[in-house]
Amino acid sequence: MATIDGSHVKKLIVACDAGMGSSVMLASTLKKQLSKQGVTVEHSDVAHIPADADVVLTQSGLADRARGVVPDIPVVPFQLFLGDPAVARLVKAIQNGDSLEV
Repeated sequence: MATIDGSHVKKLIVACDAGMGSSVMLASTLKKQLSKQGVTVEHSDVAHIPADADVVLTQSGLADRARGVVPDIPVVPFQLFLGDPAVARLVKAIQNGDSLEV
């Protein structure tokens, strides 16, 4: 288990595999939600997650692959592209500068 300090997140990666565009839409939504916190939100293929990411958001089925690519970076798995509680908790932690266990 890892702890994310929301106040230290400056680069968030939304990692996907299918290429259906849902993760691109999620990344766009997160950019808007986290713009006031100065967080860079980028979209990436799960096999090419940037090593300078502070946290990775990915679908539950891809979480183990993401952890294999960036073992030292916290990975937050989610089920739904819209309205997922895991995504909401991460956004809230970043916006409020809170800690989050993942």
